[in-house]
Amino acid sequence: MPEHPIWWLLTMACIVWYSTITIYVSIKGAADIRHMTDRLSGRDDSQS
Repeated sequence: MPEHPIWWLLTMACIVWYSTITIYVSIKGAADIRHMTDRLSGRDDSQS
C-alpha cells in the first residue's frame, strides 16, 4: 500500500463506483436500443 492509504482507498472507491455506473448504463442502454429497434422494425412490418 502507498504512503497515504486514505487517498489510495478513495481512488479505488471512485474507480469501482465509476466502473459500476458505466457497466449499468451500458447494459440498460443496450436493452433500450434493442427495444427501440424492435419497435421500429414492427412499425415497418405493419405499414408494408
